[in-house]
Amino acid sequence: MGTEGSTVVVPRSFRLLEELERGEKGIGDGTVSYGMDDADDVYMQSWTGTIIGPSNTVHEGHIYQLKLICGLEYPEKPPSVKFQSRINMTCVNPETGVVEPSIFPMLADWKREYTMEDILTRLKKEMASPQNRKLTQPPEGNDEGRVDPKGLVLRCCIIQQYS
Repeated sequence: MGTEGSTVVVPRSFRLLEELERGEKGIGDGTVSYGMDDADDVYMQSWTGTIIGPSNTVHEGHIYQLKLICGLEYPEKPPSVKFQSRINMTCVNPETGVVEPSIFPMLADWKREYTMEDILTRLKKEMASPQNRKLTQPPEGNDEGRVDPKGLVLRCCIIQQYS
């Protein structure tokens, strides 16, 4: 019939719907999760991920929030991945929280079959690697002064109003 060796390419939207369904059901032991940031995002570009730090590392007991952006070329091209939480890891830019594709092999050698789940699971594994498991971490809640990709310093303050 001539179908030997042919592959079916799943359209982007179907692929992302599959990932959303899988993310909503929960992954493995529950230490990695992800979902859409904005239910009204028709292009399904903006996602949030969570990693609970692995045991027996400096990350144990920490909950890390990440932002994943799946551009219109996803899954052909990898998403951009950024830690919203402060973290010290060899593959993460300490100023911006961006996971550096040139240093994180999964993003550098991206394959279409990789998923957001794969990225989060691999980052958790990377936290437990010898080069990252004992790195001194920034103080918790120290997201003040995080630089965004445009070079702007992001600061947050709470103003209390008295009546």
